[in-house]
Amino acid sequence: MRLQLMVWPEVEEYLKRSSGIIIPIGSAEQHGPTGFIGTDALCPEIVAETLAKEVDALIAPTISVGMAQHHLGFPGSITLRPTTLISVIGDYVASLSCHGFDRFYFVNGHGGNIATVKAAFDEIYAESSLGTAKHNRAGIRCVLRNWFDCPSVHEIEAEAFGEANGSHATAGEVSLTYFAYPEDAARIKSADKLSPEIAPTGSFYDSADYRRRFPDGRIGSDPTLATEALGEKLRAAAVKDLAADYNKFLNAE
Repeated sequence: MRLQLMVWPEVEEYLKRSSGIIIPIGSAEQHGPTGFIGTDALCPEIVAETLAKEVDALIAPTISVGMAQHHLGFPGSITLRPTTLISVIGDYVASLSCHGFDRFYFVNGHGGNIATVKAAFDEIYAESSLGTAKHNRAGIRCVLRNWFDCPSVHEIEAEAFGEANGSHATAGEVSLTYFAYPEDAARIKSADKLSPEIAPTGSFYDSADYRRRFPDGRIGSDPTLATEALGEKLRAAAVKDLAADYNKFLNAE
C-alpha cells in the first residue's frame, strides 16, 4: 500500500494493526551511459512495492534525492547537502510519528546516503534522549537496509556478473530497473560494448575529480550485462531477505 494512494481513514485503520512503515530512499544521479538517473531511488521503490505486500506494510513517499554531490559533473544529477538530508529524514519521522508510527524501515538504494542517514537517526534519538522533542517520541526505532547488500542479492550477482558487477552503475541495479521499466530500457540499452568493457575502479573527491577519473560515470562495472530476467530474480531475492528482517524489526522490543 502506497501512502500517496490512500485516504486518511485508511491510514487510521492501518495504524490499528501496525505502527511500521517502509520508506524507500535513494538518489538522483548519473548511472553511466545505460543506467537511469533515478536508478538508486527506483530500485528501493521496486523492491518496497513487493515487500509491502509480503509483510502487509505501508510505503511512504520515496526520498528520491540524496547525497550525491560527487556526481554533479554529469548533467541531470541532483544532490542534497548532508545537513538538508538529515532535516528531511527528521521531518519525515517527526510527521509520521505524530500519527502513531514508531517503526521506520528505510530501504536504501544509494551507498552515498548511508553515513548521512545514520547521522539523521542519531539526531532523532538525541531529541528523545535530551528531552528536546516537541512531543513524546520515546520508543521510535529507525533502521536502514540496503537492498543491494542482501545476501541473496549478492549470490545472484556473483554468479551472473562476477567482478563485472562493479560498485556504481552496477549490472545488478541496472537489471532491476530494466525489469521494472522495459519500455524505457529499450530506449537506452545497447548491444554494443562500452569502452573499456569493465570500468576502472578507485577513489575520488569532488565532482570534478570524479568526472576526470571515471569519464563515462561507471565504477568497476559492465552494465551491458544487465537483463530484465535477472532483474526479476534480484527483486525476489531482496524481498525474501528483507521480509524476514522487517518482521523481526517490527516485532522486536
